[in-house]
Amino acid sequence: MIRLNLPSYDIKLRGTEGHYQVLDPLRRRWVALTPEEWVRQHFIHWLTASLGYPATLLANEVPLRIGTKDLRADSVLYDRMLKPRMIIEFKAPHIQITQRVFDQIMAYNLQLHAQYLVVSNGLNHYCCKLDNDGKKYLFLDHMPKYEEL
Repeated sequence: MIRLNLPSYDIKLRGTEGHYQVLDPLRRRWVALTPEEWVRQHFIHWLTASLGYPATLLANEVPLRIGTKDLRADSVLYDRMLKPRMIIEFKAPHIQITQRVFDQIMAYNLQLHAQYLVVSNGLNHYCCKLDNDGKKYLFLDHMPKYEEL
């Protein structure tokens, strides 16, 4: 897999060439190792190990129903009252982060009402925060530590 703009760690893998799986500590199960999953696991590890995000408040593959479509938010951070606080959307490293990706995560937020939206392809990371009026998102110049939220 490609080297990411995220700290490396001792990722747990199993399987054979072309059929690898990675242990997802949040879902507590082995999942197929895709380029997007490679980004997710590194990003979640960075959040928990370096930025102080409690793993107990994070969830992967959160089901959503938007209209008649069943979708899944890649990862969601909840507050201590289990209200969504941050939605995180991951893309494979070769996928460019475009307006379409932000449209996707904003559609998820119509249901979840999170204050923070994060998009990453493992190379570029973007974090937005809903302004105090609740009318627009402001791009942050860094990924906040948990204590800054």
